[in-house]
Amino acid sequence: MKIKTKSFKTKLWLYFMLFAAVIFLVLWLLQTVFLQSFYNEMLIVNTREAAQALAENSSCENITSLIDSASVNNSIQIYVIDENGEVLYFSDEYRGANRKNKGALNDNDEQEHSDKVPKGKHNGFNREIPDEFHECLARLESGEENQIEYSTDSAYVYGTYIDYYGSDDKAVLYVSTTLDPVGSAVYIIRVQLVWVTILSLAVGFVFSWFLAKNFGKPVAQLSEKANKLGQSDYPTEFSDGFCKELDELSKNLDKTSDKLIEAQTFQTELLANVSHDLRTPLTMIKGYSEMIADTSWDNEEQCREDISVIVRETDRLTSLVNEILEYSELKMGDITDKFTKTDLSTLVKRVCQRFEDLYKGKDETIEMQIQEGIFVNGSPGHLDRAVYNLIDNAFRYTDNSRKVTVRLLANESIAVIEVIDYGSGIPQSEWEHIWDRYYTFRQRKGKGVSGLGLSIVKQTAELHGGRCYVESSQGVGSRFCIELNRIN
Repeated sequence: MKIKTKSFKTKLWLYFMLFAAVIFLVLWLLQTVFLQSFYNEMLIVNTREAAQALAENSSCENITSLIDSASVNNSIQIYVIDENGEVLYFSDEYRGANRKNKGALNDNDEQEHSDKVPKGKHNGFNREIPDEFHECLARLESGEENQIEYSTDSAYVYGTYIDYYGSDDKAVLYVSTTLDPVGSAVYIIRVQLVWVTILSLAVGFVFSWFLAKNFGKPVAQLSEKANKLGQSDYPTEFSDGFCKELDELSKNLDKTSDKLIEAQTFQTELLANVSHDLRTPLTMIKGYSEMIADTSWDNEEQCREDISVIVRETDRLTSLVNEILEYSELKMGDITDKFTKTDLSTLVKRVCQRFEDLYKGKDETIEMQIQEGIFVNGSPGHLDRAVYNLIDNAFRYTDNSRKVTVRLLANESIAVIEVIDYGSGIPQSEWEHIWDRYYTFRQRKGKGVSGLGLSIVKQTAELHGGRCYVESSQGVGSRFCIELNRIN
């Protein structure tokens, strides 16, 4: 099996192994190379703290008990020596054993003996002064500090002057500990670490490989998805459930692919369907322009008629382009950030007024039944365009009465805009299709502009969380409705 060194799976596995190697390297350094220095440092710190605590409590009545506890708990040797070189008290972790070897008194005799011996004097037997004490005393006498500490190859020494309980003169507190080499311990630890390292690396090798493999599989699937976004062979298989973030990324890639496919489909349909609508007005504009230049330039009446055709076709072309741009914005963009509290009653009235002004002095009439105080959350500009499209569509298909009725009704939660024409009606089989873009059932009869007007209405309603529908009867007319969520 060929390993791809730059793949995500291989890199993840190598990084896990590198991490394990670094951890074991640090462990080896701490447990072998730096063990002696670390051990010595900790031993010195503990000894110094114990000595300083004894120095602070040297004048207390229970100082001997504190000395015994400190020597046993910290494995240190403690001497209290007066200015004449007499040992006032000493203790180490083996003090009990030493006293027995020296013929020390038993526990019952010790209490009786201690009552006879002056406080502060050595209780029970003589003890030789350690060799390091003379150097410690010399450093104390020559130094400016009240305390000294130093280390030799085999021991650590701490010395200071104290006021010892039971003694009128200054005394020296001498504390020392042996800095034992840990060579044998290091060897044992090293052998143990060898086996721990071998076993851990073996387990880590296998575990990290399976972990990298599990991580690498969904990443490879996502990479394949990303490479084929918007293509017909876009892969939908994905092993979800391993990681929440990867699952969400896969879903986002699916949504992106759907939008790309939709955009490509929209682009294809746009070129296929609109090209004909664009070609017709452009051809007429060009043809009538040539007629004016060639034949009707000197005929004022004919020239005026030809120019009116050009103007009409130009308006048609402008309307077509505007509808295409608006539908593209609704289909591909997000308008929810433009939503505000909108007075729907005032908006519908304003659109109706525009048609009244447009058809003023003509046969067309618009009847309004608008309930006051109806508000929705939406984009005023897009809602205005949707209502305008419905009314414009109604005037195109109403009967000879040239009448259109516009209603705005509402209950506690729903607002309904109704636009009614009194035309020939729409067959029920066509009700679902008239909202499709470029649907040509009626606009190809010369009454439509681009086939996008009702598609814009539907898209606007859906983006506002509502819906649109139509009810129609043959020979009676049609009722187009937009339902929106009402707000107080």
